[in-house]
Amino acid sequence: MVNNTLIEVCCGSLTDALTAISEPIDRIELNTALELGGLTVNTALLKAVKQHTDIPICCMVRTRTGGFCFNEEEFLLMLKQAEDLLQAGADGIVFGFLNEDCTVNYDYTVKMVNLIKQYGRQAVFHKAFDQTNMEEAVKVLIEAGVDRILTSGGDNYPDILAGADLMARLHHQYGTQIQILPGGGVRKENVAQLLNQTGLNQVHCSASVRLIDPTDRKTPYQAVNREKLHGILAAISQR
Repeated sequence: MVNNTLIEVCCGSLTDALTAISEPIDRIELNTALELGGLTVNTALLKAVKQHTDIPICCMVRTRTGGFCFNEEEFLLMLKQAEDLLQAGADGIVFGFLNEDCTVNYDYTVKMVNLIKQYGRQAVFHKAFDQTNMEEAVKVLIEAGVDRILTSGGDNYPDILAGADLMARLHHQYGTQIQILPGGGVRKENVAQLLNQTGLNQVHCSASVRLIDPTDRKTPYQAVNREKLHGILAAISQR
């Protein structure tokens, strides 16, 4: 922890994870295809990262881009992906299921949470939450047994400070029942104000830059940048 703040870094590759753990971080959210919003991790990547660190690794399960309203076949695939990752040592599963009206899909959520709890791991509802009526959705997620919500406090990316007051309110009202994890647009310039304004003691960041592979200059990808991460940690330590 830095200045009593838990630091979670969003990583999309083994290289990202190795960069992240070169700094004093506490948890990894492991994804693939961060430039697409994050997709399901394969077990080979999880196992490779775990060879280099013993900090908790929470794995994204999201089978496609384009939203969070999944059909039955997609859901069953995601359930199987989650089980494979839990068996491979994932410390938590990050997921999000919505209905067409942007309410939480309670049935899918409960089934995923029940699977995760069978392994004694953490259930994390990701930023699909920001598409909901958050004041109502948080109650549904508590009832479903979710441990933590990753949120910007609304669909306001990259201005996470616009959601700070809502995150503070959710934490104040429900913080003994569910964790609120601020993430999405966290930068060295705003992280101290974000933590001070929300009263939260953990933060999620990607500290990423866009890179271009020389063999495909039309398709950038995201990667964790050590200097940006170091800057975020320095801002937290100095607040």
